[in-house]
Amino acid sequence: MLFLFKYIDDLVGKGFEWYIIAELMMYASATNVAMALPLSVLLSSIMTYGALGENYELVAIKSAGISLRRAMYPMFIVVAILAISAFIFSDYMLPVANLKYYSLLYDVRQQKSAKLLPEGVFTNNFPGAAIRVMRKGKDGQTLHDIIIYKKDDQTNNISVMLAKEGSMYRTPGDKFLVLKLKDGISYAEKRSDNGFDPRQVLVRQRFKETEIKLDMSSFAIKRTNQDEFRSAFVMMNLKQLRHYRDSTEKQMDSTVTQTYQMISPYVKYFTLPKKSASVKHYVTPKNNDVMDGLDINERISTVSAAMSEVRSIQDMIKQRETNSKETLKSIRRSVVEYQKKFTLSVACLVLFLIGAPLGAIIRKGGLGMPVVISVVFFLLYHIISTIGEKGVKDGAIPPFIGMWIAIFVLSPVGMFLSYKAATDSALFDMEAYKRFFNRIFKRKAA
Repeated sequence: MLFLFKYIDDLVGKGFEWYIIAELMMYASATNVAMALPLSVLLSSIMTYGALGENYELVAIKSAGISLRRAMYPMFIVVAILAISAFIFSDYMLPVANLKYYSLLYDVRQQKSAKLLPEGVFTNNFPGAAIRVMRKGKDGQTLHDIIIYKKDDQTNNISVMLAKEGSMYRTPGDKFLVLKLKDGISYAEKRSDNGFDPRQVLVRQRFKETEIKLDMSSFAIKRTNQDEFRSAFVMMNLKQLRHYRDSTEKQMDSTVTQTYQMISPYVKYFTLPKKSASVKHYVTPKNNDVMDGLDINERISTVSAAMSEVRSIQDMIKQRETNSKETLKSIRRSVVEYQKKFTLSVACLVLFLIGAPLGAIIRKGGLGMPVVISVVFFLLYHIISTIGEKGVKDGAIPPFIGMWIAIFVLSPVGMFLSYKAATDSALFDMEAYKRFFNRIFKRKAA
């Protein structure tokens, strides 16, 4: 639904086949696994153990001498297998799905509208022609008050054709659109036999009926080479991300070395005295002064040349600094995608450790209370992980801490809930809270 809401304007009215839209939705579903899988694990675990508690099956299990932790082992193994599968999916299948999804989405958004001749406006859907149809018949094929402007690329001349009515149909294979025009007139400017002016002669022709064939090749979807999209980080696996980071860091190191080698010859020969705090206290040494032996004009030209060199070096350093900042941003984004492939699997385990004890504590199955609680915890996880990811991309948080902060925050919560569920705690028992507050108010009244 998110995909349809977001890209409905790019899909409607373009005449796509059903399998194109189905393919897009399939790839979009694959890209949403990172958000859907942890939520589904959390919700299903709450519903499962909530239903066991509601039907007193957990009581029967405990009465048989089996602890809750032992009863959770089979489901924990299943979730662990699911987490390993999620890692394999994110490393091997997700980059391919992202590549196919974004490349196909780009081609879909570039596609022209399938509404060939809209009413009352000029359309440039057909190359070399601008067409306006004032009104269409109920069948959608009959046309009224037609104007066609056509431009000849060789002579740069424009011809105009007017018709009172007509009809249109497509040739087999949708290769051409044929317009059958009736009761019209055409105007064209041509070069005369003896002249050089390309617009010297005006030719006017009246017709009872004529046909115009328009090329429809521009309406067919054109697939872009997928290799042009492979540079995006969401389309790389772990090996490619490591290679990008290592090669980029080496390139940055070599750039720093080259910059130092370029500016080192321009470093001033004399540094400020150690006791001096500013340039105004600087006293030029009497010996080894580079200005000795130069007259005033030569000194002025030397200082001007030095200032010009300084400005050029400053510009070069600023440019390289800007390039380095952009490169660092790219490295941080690659680290984000690298860590995401691991956090998806661990998030499934952590949210299971939260969902299973919660279900055993609240003892409610179905789609009521479990949905509310699972959405609350998932929003907490999603908000924290989003803030951490943004901090990593901005360089405010170290990559490891920013990408794993949601796991670090929720893991103690899962352990606490597991402990409470194992000790049969009435953590969400509203009657227990009512009795607690009633005792407090009675003491105050007394």
